[in-house]
Amino acid sequence: MLRIEDTDLERSTPEAVQAILQGMDWLGMHADEGPFYQMQRTDRHREVIDQLLESGHAYYCYSSPEEVEAMREKARALGQKPRYDGTWRPEPGKTLPPIPADRKPVVRFKTPKDGVTSWDDLVKGRITIANEELDDLIIARADGTPTYNFCVVVDDWDMGITHVIRGDDHVNNTPRQIVILEALGAQVPVYGHVPMILGPDGEKLSKRHGAVNIMDYHEQGYLPEAMVNYLARLGWSHGDDEIFSVEQFIEWFDTKSLSKSASQWDPKKLNWVNAHYIKQRNSAELADLVAPRIEKLGGSPNAVNLTAVMDLLKGRAETLNDLAQGAMLFCAPFSPASAELQAEILTEDAKAILRDFAQRLTAVEDWHTENIAAVIKETLAANNIKMPKLGIPVRVAVTGQKQTPAVDAVLALIGKEAVLARLHQITA
Repeated sequence: MLRIEDTDLERSTPEAVQAILQGMDWLGMHADEGPFYQMQRTDRHREVIDQLLESGHAYYCYSSPEEVEAMREKARALGQKPRYDGTWRPEPGKTLPPIPADRKPVVRFKTPKDGVTSWDDLVKGRITIANEELDDLIIARADGTPTYNFCVVVDDWDMGITHVIRGDDHVNNTPRQIVILEALGAQVPVYGHVPMILGPDGEKLSKRHGAVNIMDYHEQGYLPEAMVNYLARLGWSHGDDEIFSVEQFIEWFDTKSLSKSASQWDPKKLNWVNAHYIKQRNSAELADLVAPRIEKLGGSPNAVNLTAVMDLLKGRAETLNDLAQGAMLFCAPFSPASAELQAEILTEDAKAILRDFAQRLTAVEDWHTENIAAVIKETLAANNIKMPKLGIPVRVAVTGQKQTPAVDAVLALIGKEAVLARLHQITA
């Protein structure tokens, strides 16, 4: 069930919500129900607030934000926990202050003052909080809109949520939510709080560590199945298994294997996982994924057999962007090597070897890798040289680059006509 918790209007912009939906879709996480938008359930939330007011579990508080801050400062000065002091909390025999004119109240939940709130956390074990540590939580703002901590309680109750597994930055919210559920006579879910993910430097993950939106990883050329695998392994383990499918993850998952200590985001490990999935991917599928990225770089994916290019490149690529960059060798207009590189590599001796090589290539009728490889061997033997003496000059002459994948495969993909034209031009 997908629920969009959008009560924080500043953060829950249409763009932010769309990013969640888009990211879930890309990762292949398709909800059985929803999305349900919290703000569209406001009438239901207000109905429950009215119930709590009527039962005496909630009350109107007319203290201004400035007055509440003054209460907190006073508590700090006394070495106490900064909190609302209960000025408007109804108690037997207590006289409340006069209601200030033209001031709209918030609604606060009347948290029990005595006893403790406890739960058996799936990750952290038994957690107990003294109720006196809990503030009287605001459950509706002065403008009438219910607050996050209250809305999730009502939604969990109404939607039959049995387990709440979330980041441990929510631990402090849990006792507040439990006491409200108990006041409503609702079933309390099982809670589990997983450690936050840290950056490579051990600090809390933040914008300075790189991508901030899951779709940024799509842009950078990561495969969704690699992303799911890496994220799952980051907070959970199954023995020493590093690579597993979603189906295996679902079959193996249990909460006992959730990490109890914070994991560190490791870009190198993510690249390693992504490289594995690229190697395993069908080359035709990779060609479809990479084609738009080639176009974005200004190349023409239709200029070559792109599936064959993927076959050649996918063994060493870490991302789809690596594949796109590598494919530009075949999909962009030919750019000759710089004068400096030509002067360094294409000596008169090298040109003589290239002329011999070109002449032998001319006789090749069936232009494919194996036949080109045979001609390379012939040329090496005839000139009594090792592969670098031929391979590097060929690369510079035909591709304009000193380093490329296997020469025979590269020449096969570039095509006989273009290869011979470039060799003749450089050796003329």
